[in-house]
Amino acid sequence: MAITRINHFEAKPGRTAELRELLTSVVDTIRSASGCRSCRLLEATDEDRQFVIVEVWESVEAHRTAAGSVSPAQTELAMALLVGPPNGIYYRSVGEPHR
Repeated sequence: MAITRINHFEAKPGRTAELRELLTSVVDTIRSASGCRSCRLLEATDEDRQFVIVEVWESVEAHRTAAGSVSPAQTELAMALLVGPPNGIYYRSVGEPHR
């Protein structure tokens, strides 16, 4: 059963364009990871500092394994651009059998 991970990010004031550029590059990296079915970057329509990355994975384990493909430099830059740490949660489709 595929899982979905939704990750929330908020840019510091004046750092939105930089965060958008960084997250775009991270999404490209995620899409090429083994077990990734899809990955999309979304920007809030009413609050331009808010972003969401929606990832669909073969499994939680596939996501956790692929998390290492984001470079330490990208992670460090993200932390400098964000108001606080990103927030991510795993979801499964309702009504599908658990494995």
